[in-house]
Amino acid sequence: MPRRIVDLSVALEAEIISDPPMALPKIDYIDHKQSAEQVTSFFPGLTTDQLPGGEGWAIEMLQITTHNGTHLDAPYHYHSTMNGGERAITIDEVPLEWCFNPGVKLDFRDFDDGYVVSAAEVEAELARISHELQPLDIVVVNTSAGARYGHDDYLLKGCGMGREATLYLLERGVRVTGTDAWSWDAPFAHTAKKFAETGDPSIIWEGHRAGMEIGYCHIEKLANLDTLPAHGFQIACFPWKIKGASAGFTRAVAIFEE
Repeated sequence: MPRRIVDLSVALEAEIISDPPMALPKIDYIDHKQSAEQVTSFFPGLTTDQLPGGEGWAIEMLQITTHNGTHLDAPYHYHSTMNGGERAITIDEVPLEWCFNPGVKLDFRDFDDGYVVSAAEVEAELARISHELQPLDIVVVNTSAGARYGHDDYLLKGCGMGREATLYLLERGVRVTGTDAWSWDAPFAHTAKKFAETGDPSIIWEGHRAGMEIGYCHIEKLANLDTLPAHGFQIACFPWKIKGASAGFTRAVAIFEE
């Protein structure tokens, strides 16, 4: 049976709006000419003019966080505990069984930026697409942020998944979710305005904090969700195995058997 793979990941790229200024990645590109002397240093007597075209290798030096680019957050990112008091697992401890399962897409592009999605709205969307959640389904949320990645307003775009919406998924066995926005929660600038009005700290990072009750992972900065159907595909999102880390980079893909 033919297989089609759709890339759901953004490229790690410097000098675009992908994260807050304090967390932007930096990439130093070393080209073949610049690295020629690196090559000769391994082989005493070798000169750069003896290399093909006088060239060495291409290599890049990165200054990044584990949350740059498309990445999978571990429960440890949200809090030190999960499942009502257990030690939260780090990215190297996430069960691989969570990371390759049927995908389900919820289309929330019409919600206003900063809107917090409720459980009732998740349930209504599942009814609209005629899908009953199964344990370990990977549920991804298509927001208005996906079309603005790299633009000046990216960090302000998209709706967020609230605590009750997140728990609605987790209580039905979902353990990996995802979004094309910078955060699973609503953009911080919008939440900050609501906090200034209400003084209610429970609204801050509420979707993430749901992991304190039921441990789960989510993928942030997904791409191409607008090209996916509501279901009928698999998602693979295996993370880098970084010891004791709060997240790991992933080349998330959707796989169609056609």
